[in-house]
Amino acid sequence: MTNRETKMLTVSLRNVLLSSALASVVALAAYAQEEAKQGGVLQVVVTPEPPSLLTGLVTNTPTQMVSGNILESLLRFSPELEPIPSLAESWTVDDSETIYTFKIREGVTWHDGTPFTADDVMFSLTDFLLQVNPRWRTINADHVEKIEKTGEFEVTLTLKHIFDPVLMVFENGSMPIVPAHIYEGTDIAANPMNNSPIGTGPMKFKEWVNGSHVELVKNEDYYIDGLPRLDGAIFRFIPDAASRAIAFETGEVDVMTGGSLESADVERLSKVDNVCVTTEGWELFAPQSYFQLNVRSGPLADKTFRQGLMYALDTEFIRDVVWGGYGEIGTGPISPRTKFFPKNSDYPYEFDPDKARELIEASSYNGEELRLMPTPYGENWIRTAEIARQNFNDVGVNIKMIATDPAGWNQRASSGDFDITNNWTYQYGDPALGVARMWVSSTIDVGNPFSNIGGYANPEIDALWEEGAIAPAADRPAIYKQIHEMVADEMPALWSVDVNFPTVTHCNVKEYITTASGANDGLLKAWIDD
Repeated sequence: MTNRETKMLTVSLRNVLLSSALASVVALAAYAQEEAKQGGVLQVVVTPEPPSLLTGLVTNTPTQMVSGNILESLLRFSPELEPIPSLAESWTVDDSETIYTFKIREGVTWHDGTPFTADDVMFSLTDFLLQVNPRWRTINADHVEKIEKTGEFEVTLTLKHIFDPVLMVFENGSMPIVPAHIYEGTDIAANPMNNSPIGTGPMKFKEWVNGSHVELVKNEDYYIDGLPRLDGAIFRFIPDAASRAIAFETGEVDVMTGGSLESADVERLSKVDNVCVTTEGWELFAPQSYFQLNVRSGPLADKTFRQGLMYALDTEFIRDVVWGGYGEIGTGPISPRTKFFPKNSDYPYEFDPDKARELIEASSYNGEELRLMPTPYGENWIRTAEIARQNFNDVGVNIKMIATDPAGWNQRASSGDFDITNNWTYQYGDPALGVARMWVSSTIDVGNPFSNIGGYANPEIDALWEEGAIAPAADRPAIYKQIHEMVADEMPALWSVDVNFPTVTHCNVKEYITTASGANDGLLKAWIDD
């Protein structure tokens, strides 16, 4: 079901949960006959330690994995990307497909006991998120006519035109609904509650011990009967990869979230009794990794040089050795895990050092030192950057590695203080939501590391992104195929691996991955079978 196929859509919690359960039958079959148990504290490894716990303000993966269990949005999404009610219990779409009316759930309280109302939704959509979320800021400016409170528990969103992916905006990782009574009239970035957030979700914040852990406890007043099942969870920050693996093997921790284990450890542990591995739970995100290039000036402004670097990069080695085969070779800005991936695109770039040398020799490169800044999100990312450095050195390109921590990387990437950096971003189910932001000129210099930090600008491609967002559903695939091929040719980034991150758990941890947001919703239904 999509909003384009259905003129009038009224979604009940009962019916959508049934649909979600059917869509997830394969994943849930292993414990279909088991009765969920209450109690227990789940030990979860997240790496690195998040810089903040306020999703929306900070949208990196560690923040989402922790705070996605505290703060919620209007919707959740099934593994098939069908919307599931969350803080919106139902919604309707008018015949023009431009007016969405959300029935806000009644009887919900914030974790401090304050009643949740449509005022919180209005504040989040028209103030908070406009300040902190460049993706929502762009969507609001380009596609939203107005947002109105049309009842004590009703909010109506009116679009300027049909915008097919609009419902997918309302996921909890980057579009949280926050308490107006905590944030209204404050300096949001400096609000002291950012690192001890108050939400409506299944878990409540208890403590954050820097360098050690964040502890969450059960929300006893959660609005879904019987949930959550756990008494709480402790998110552990263990800097060393070997120590993380040992903690899992010895039973000190129960869950290793995506990216927290090296590929060799995933392969080894997958053969151990009571260890379960899944790549499910990334359907909404379709993570894509690449080396983003600062194309504003210097040799990286030269397309021929950029293409030479692409031929120099051994992406198959990166996929097979660094990621243990968990991924597909990237061919452009749209991930093969999304419905708009153009399967028949022409992509000539294979590992060919001789071709790389030929192009680099023909380019404007003259031996300049280029700064390669690895993203500091674990050993796999550092190793990927080291392989790239060696590949580039082998074809005569002078590379200097620049080390940072997460906060330092955010700052330098946001301000364009780099030449090359390996980045990874989420696609959010639709190119108009998660991909365009990286390559349209309107997001250059917005101060966010998950926007167009490389300064790439092409008016023709800008126009195609705009057209693809609002085109009829039948026309969108052809537009995105054209964009994919044009951007891949201009090479503002070196496409690396579209990663299928494995989540590794002890098999007595049940229903940890049940939605398209995976670990971001992990504590909603999770339980421990002792």
